[in-house]
Amino acid sequence: MFDTTLLLAAAFVAGALNSVAGGGSFLTLPALVFTGVPPVAANATGTVALLPGYMAGAWGFREDMAPPPGLSMRAVVLLSLIGGSIGAALLLVTPDATFKKIVPWLLLAATTLFAFGPRLREWAGASSYGTTSPWKAALGMLAVAGYGGYFNGGLGILLLALFGLLGQTQLNAMNGMKNLVSALLTAIAVAIYAAGGIVQWPQALMMMVAATAGGYGGARVARKLPANVLRWGIVATGLVMAGVFFWRQ
Repeated sequence: MFDTTLLLAAAFVAGALNSVAGGGSFLTLPALVFTGVPPVAANATGTVALLPGYMAGAWGFREDMAPPPGLSMRAVVLLSLIGGSIGAALLLVTPDATFKKIVPWLLLAATTLFAFGPRLREWAGASSYGTTSPWKAALGMLAVAGYGGYFNGGLGILLLALFGLLGQTQLNAMNGMKNLVSALLTAIAVAIYAAGGIVQWPQALMMMVAATAGGYGGARVARKLPANVLRWGIVATGLVMAGVFFWRQ
């Protein structure tokens, strides 16, 4: 009963966080691991749980979407699917013992990205000029999508920074593309996780419902919090979770 309550609560809050600022993976992955799910399966299962939120976000921004300079919409879709597939396939062949050692570093890196996300986006915007060559844009998109297929934490920050570097300036278009790319690479990654048999479906399905509810209802509460309080609360959570995983090694 405790495990079920923990997973539902983690997924609900994660759904709310993702709809407002991101950082949901900082809760779903540790919660699954703490309830006995192996690290690789926990990463895959948590990703499944958060997929509906990405899809809903992409649908909500459907009228604002525009590809970044250097890429067509078709190229973005194709690269998202290819990168997500590569990252998911890499996760499938990563032993649990290895992934357990990698997890705290991934959490720490994702937390750092989240903490400095606004400055990173400002730097990306200030550093962008002219038109990025298509091959550089494609390589950047493929790399970020591959990261997202392997480990979801901090994906939104990386995507926004990438779009800024490519010269995109319209925030709604950037957020729309962020949600679209996240939904696409997560969907293909989930299909590969499922084919590889690493998804814990009972946990994934109940967390999916809770995350969807959290994205709708919990965000209303989260929006009442000052942005800085919310952001640094997520950063603190990420640091604590990373510390716990380092300690458990």
